[in-house]
Amino acid sequence: MANTPGAKKAIRKIARRTEVNKARRSRVRTYLRRFEEAIAAGDATAAKTAFVEAQSEVMRAVTKGVIHRNTASRKVSRLAAQLKKLAAA
Repeated sequence: MANTPGAKKAIRKIARRTEVNKARRSRVRTYLRRFEEAIAAGDATAAKTAFVEAQSEVMRAVTKGVIHRNTASRKVSRLAAQLKKLAAA
């Protein structure tokens, strides 16, 4: 258990940060899910719109430190490949 005032304050700060990061991560997942649903429906225009929004949200999460840059790039790359595959079909 934290004994010093500084350690107690650190615990409070970590708890606040955790809540914020949880919300940001949830927001990213929501946009990714919307893209997946558009792909599953086979709607190319909706998928394109959802892709742009999802890409923006994923990269924003990188700037906020929620996910790593390489992880985000990998996710966006895979989304783009799915979109390209749908457009070609």
